[in-house]
Amino acid sequence: MNTESFELRHIGIRAYDYETMLKTIGVESVDQLIHETVPDNIKLTHELQIEKAMSEQEYLEHIHDLSLKNKVFKSYIGLGYHPTNLPAVIQRNIMENPGWYTAYTPYQAEIAQGRLEALLNFQTMVTDLTGMELANASLLDEGTAAAEAMALLFSVRERAQKKSNIVKFFVSDNVYPQTLSILKTRAIPLGIELVIGNHETIELSNEFFGAIIQYPGKSGQIPDLGSFIYKANNLQIKVAVAADILSLIKLEAPGEFGADVVVGTTQRFGIPMGYGGPHAAFFATKETYKRHIPGRIIGITKDANGNDALRMALQTREQHIKRDKATSNICTAQVLLAVMAGMYAVYHGPKGLEYIADKIHDSACTLANALEYLEIEQTNSVFFDTIHVKVKDSKKVKDIAEAKGVNFYYPDDTTVSVSINETSSKKDLNKILEIFTKSESKTGLIIEHIGKHAILPDNIVRKTPYLEHPVFNSYHSETELMRYIKKLERKDLSLNHSMISLGSCTMKLNAASEMLPLSWSNWSNIHPFAPLNQVEGYLTVLNKLEEQLTEITGFAGTSLQPNSGAQGEFAGLMVIKAYHESRGDHHRNICLIPASAHGTNPASAVMSGMKVVVTKSTEEGNIDLVDLKEKAELHKDNLAALMVTYPSTHGVYEASIKDITQIIHDNGGQVYMDGANMNAQVGITNPGSIGADVCHLNLHKTFAIPHGGGGPGVGPICVAEQLVPFLPGNPLIEVGGEQAITSISAAPYGSALVCLISYGYICMLGAEGVTNSTKAAIVNANYIKERLHGSFETLYSGEMDRAAHEMIIDCREFKEKGIEVVDIAKRLMDYGFHAPTVSFPVAGTLMIEPTESESKEELDRFCDAMISIRKEIETVTKDNPNNLLKNAPHTLGMVTADSWEFPYTRKDAAYPLDYVKDNKFWPTVRRVDDAFGDRNLICTCAPIESFMES
Repeated sequence: MNTESFELRHIGIRAYDYETMLKTIGVESVDQLIHETVPDNIKLTHELQIEKAMSEQEYLEHIHDLSLKNKVFKSYIGLGYHPTNLPAVIQRNIMENPGWYTAYTPYQAEIAQGRLEALLNFQTMVTDLTGMELANASLLDEGTAAAEAMALLFSVRERAQKKSNIVKFFVSDNVYPQTLSILKTRAIPLGIELVIGNHETIELSNEFFGAIIQYPGKSGQIPDLGSFIYKANNLQIKVAVAADILSLIKLEAPGEFGADVVVGTTQRFGIPMGYGGPHAAFFATKETYKRHIPGRIIGITKDANGNDALRMALQTREQHIKRDKATSNICTAQVLLAVMAGMYAVYHGPKGLEYIADKIHDSACTLANALEYLEIEQTNSVFFDTIHVKVKDSKKVKDIAEAKGVNFYYPDDTTVSVSINETSSKKDLNKILEIFTKSESKTGLIIEHIGKHAILPDNIVRKTPYLEHPVFNSYHSETELMRYIKKLERKDLSLNHSMISLGSCTMKLNAASEMLPLSWSNWSNIHPFAPLNQVEGYLTVLNKLEEQLTEITGFAGTSLQPNSGAQGEFAGLMVIKAYHESRGDHHRNICLIPASAHGTNPASAVMSGMKVVVTKSTEEGNIDLVDLKEKAELHKDNLAALMVTYPSTHGVYEASIKDITQIIHDNGGQVYMDGANMNAQVGITNPGSIGADVCHLNLHKTFAIPHGGGGPGVGPICVAEQLVPFLPGNPLIEVGGEQAITSISAAPYGSALVCLISYGYICMLGAEGVTNSTKAAIVNANYIKERLHGSFETLYSGEMDRAAHEMIIDCREFKEKGIEVVDIAKRLMDYGFHAPTVSFPVAGTLMIEPTESESKEELDRFCDAMISIRKEIETVTKDNPNNLLKNAPHTLGMVTADSWEFPYTRKDAAYPLDYVKDNKFWPTVRRVDDAFGDRNLICTCAPIESFMES
């Protein structure tokens, strides 16, 4: 075995396994299988033009050399991004731990209680600090959260406001520039009119439905939030507040002033800047709006024994159910980062956070006082951490500062903005002071100590308590927190335990060599708005990754900015919209979407200002060409786009895909291809050759970024030549096309830090390796299909009876015995497996995607488990629900209880097959009651009173 070949480490099938697997499938070779699976008319006729594969050692040396091209300056730029101290116990035990970063979104709550608890901590932290009633489990970034707040306030307008078509939304000119850019992107298709101005002088009226204000503002000045909200509320105007979460330790909670929504980022809670992300944004609101809140919400419910359990609440809000009526297209979060931020609060507790906030505020005040003593003007009268300094020439300051390894923010020619952070020391303050004394020709002054300051007015000083729950007051030593983190980790089933064969989710290996560089300071400690000459390493990686993805997709250009798959969808449609409008086709607003499409597709189309027209599917699961052609021709004058997934969400390579794309082009539309199933295309075919015009990719699927328990994700878009000019831009860093649309994400390159993972994945596999990975994924899927044949039938297959990289098995016939597909999903937990995707895209089915990373042995264990469950189904009857499947999963508490009242043995319940004994995973709760939790919505840790003795 070539130990330098990363391909051999990434692909799970061993060379000696292929013969047996191919025999089971019924083919002579892998090439024969590909021939029978993928239509000939879409196959690539050339190899990908990607550089030769590196070994893991070669890659790590390469990425280390590139990291040295980044210059890690002291950063005081601010604007929502700050250097932090990530506690090593959190870095080591969460960020670098596959038990946390390889988990999936916690749909299967019984085997996800650990991260659900960590997310409940996060939600509690957010609701406490913001003073709101309800928070979600994180959003993508602060700018996106602000746009979602605007959309929510637009959606919940009073009936009279909707009737009168009230569409004005006030935006304070003190919001972050990147937030403003995203607000513009989202406002246009929704028909919202942004009015940007000074929150102190704006004359609000009943022509406005909502407003947003930054707290503190981008300049650092803290607004009189109470007065603004009072004025707005008197006019029936709802207010969103974009808040600095660390400042809320010192400043009164926005909820206390009557805010309707509070958003922001938790990056300051120990998360590295990472050249823009990923970071966990927060979104908090009133319980009145619980059905409108975007993203995930974690809630408390009961399990089958009546014990407390956690699960994702109010899932009927989500896109796979509400589709084009969904509140948002966001179907993910930043779970890993939210877990880390929540643990930062757990570790430091309220007293520790108070110490950090006091240190930052006192340091900023000490610096401001020193500048005042030197007669250098500082214009902010009330501030937390950021001062605005008036100078003769900001360019001169910039030159001196950069020569000393320091970055400030320069709003104009005579102003310098300095944001103090958690890492700032007395030595740092003196260096800052030295820069200003030199630029302004002042006599030197040395800060001897950082004094205590109390300059915040009484009306904004925080008086409400926060973080009183025991979880924030119990784990302040490293030993205690390490054990708490481990306790939660043990409750969750991740890829470090067994295969997670979720269809359409591509839970492949996240290799350690891909992950290692994320912890290196030369990658993690870079501000997204740092000067470009300081980020040559990042630009090399990101530009090269764009080139690699452009080559793989067969397109002409790529933007890495979208930081989730759903944001990639939105970005792709907005680029199409901009293209049509550049040609004078402003009327093109019809988006055709197949009935089988992922629910985010129609939600994204509506967000883009398009009208959804659904096309039919045939009995074989393919797009109905006759119906598609009829609707394309019917709407030819207004056709904007078709959204199509390939291979289809039914796990089939549709042979007519080129006919489909041609029909759209013939009728004036563009083709958007959902890249959810790109793992079945790489190196064999591509969206460009199929006839698509834009495709989003899920780097957290096909290109090895871990799912992190429900985020981070990266959803870049790759586009054909005519769409390149419209790729998204950024207000502070020049990116995107010549006619760039406004921002999709807050940072110019989105979640740049984790893009290193995909870059490493491609570099270490090379052209041959990424192609072989696709082939192995197809082999594994078809092997499972044939092994399960006779026990579970595949619902859809290609023209030669082959699956793509995934397949749907039909479980609807078992209803006759009283068995639902969810019962099979829960029973799989007893066998040590996470269930495949349940009831998507067809109710009553399981969609299985094994990926290329799994070995034959693991595939066989899974198939043995499924076949064993099929035999168990034969033993049950509809009139007797007291059976192995209905009672699943079985917990350790059940199996070790003194009494056993079930008509089967404890062994059958807990150890149904011999392999389970060797590596048993115990669910920590019995089956959760989703309906109870939704009827009794509790989305924070229990209040302190519940822990007090009466």
